[in-house]
Amino acid sequence: MPPADTGASVTDRAAASPSSSTDTSLSAAAPDPESDKLRPGGPGYRRMSFALFAAGVATFALLYSTQALLPAISTDLGVSPDQASWTVSAATFGLALGVIPLSAVSERFGRRTLMTVSLSVAALIAMLVPFAPSLGALIALRGIQGVALAGLPASAMAFLAEEVRAKALVAAIGLFVAGNSIGGMSGRILTGWVAQAWGWRAALAAVGVLAVVCAVTFRLLVPKARHFAPRSVGPRALARTLGGHLADPLLRRLYAIGGLFMTVFGAVYTVIGYRLVAEPFNLPQGIVGSIFVIYLVGTVSSAAAGKLVARTGRRGALYLAVGTTSTGLLLTLSGSVYAVLAGLVLITAGFFAGHAVASSSVSRTAKTARAQASALYQCAYYVGSSLGGALGAAAFHAVGWEGTVLLGLAAMVGAASITLYATRKAVAERRLLHLEKAA
Repeated sequence: MPPADTGASVTDRAAASPSSSTDTSLSAAAPDPESDKLRPGGPGYRRMSFALFAAGVATFALLYSTQALLPAISTDLGVSPDQASWTVSAATFGLALGVIPLSAVSERFGRRTLMTVSLSVAALIAMLVPFAPSLGALIALRGIQGVALAGLPASAMAFLAEEVRAKALVAAIGLFVAGNSIGGMSGRILTGWVAQAWGWRAALAAVGVLAVVCAVTFRLLVPKARHFAPRSVGPRALARTLGGHLADPLLRRLYAIGGLFMTVFGAVYTVIGYRLVAEPFNLPQGIVGSIFVIYLVGTVSSAAAGKLVARTGRRGALYLAVGTTSTGLLLTLSGSVYAVLAGLVLITAGFFAGHAVASSSVSRTAKTARAQASALYQCAYYVGSSLGGALGAAAFHAVGWEGTVLLGLAAMVGAASITLYATRKAVAERRLLHLEKAA
């Protein structure tokens, strides 16, 4: 049985592959176009990795800064779980709305510049969030912060695709995604313990300080872009570019898969705090925040995504991610805290592996306007997070944790179905190609 791969058809791969027969015949005469790009062990690669890692830490720490605090916010402000969940969903919706227009800005002013500005503005807003006088004001500030953060995902994937050698791209993006997982973990652990001692507002202030440190680190370490060529992108040109990407069936599948994975992740981690502070667990806020140390599993699985793809192919890696996440969801139905924790480990590992594979596939598939291709992925990804958080909280409020798990399983069935469709399509095209050669 041949190894699975991205979900691209034979035709897709033939069109996108840099190692076609024509290219091979010319490789001896033509210089390597990637010879001056960053590579592991080469100059600048480590600085780039640390800079993007810091940006990833800040992005997830800020974006989900209220997630572990939702039970405390509900109690202090007297609101229900589904109302409080909008402090998370507003930020992710804001990011989803801002990522496409800011990707166009990055084409004009540069990925590095936009990432620096976005991270700085988001960190400054983080210092204002703790002083929000009401739930409405808190949700509004979080929405604005999400728009500010949109410049990071709008530019980071395109920056890496332009500056890093193709063979090292999955690993480089995996490190950025690993920074996301570290940020999500550290932000939640920090807020959990600070909130237990001094309240949720002090916890949000602590995350703001962390974000400022990350912003300064990023600016000091990120290397200058050597392969960026500025160009203006007007509304009509942007619409044509987006339409071109959406017309690509492989990109559409990757966008849907990313959104479905994030639906599960958003639902589970928005609601899990409410479950763990209630019967039969009754865990204190600090312990609930510490549960997010499980994000370290995501750090490992996203960074290892390149090796997983090398062994199983991209579609094979996606199947494994779906199966791992689904198994984790079922485990969390147990009344044992140890089974719930084991389930969260599997959900986290499966999610981050699936996200790393899907996002790197987008960057490799798009040969032009990569920022817009990545922006569409990020838009789908964070819409999935927003819907997952809102619907997961509503399901929990209505029927309990079982409703949240059912929502997650439905999303994983969708992701598996898309990947299965791509597999059958690729097998059919491979057979047709074989028959044509035999004739």
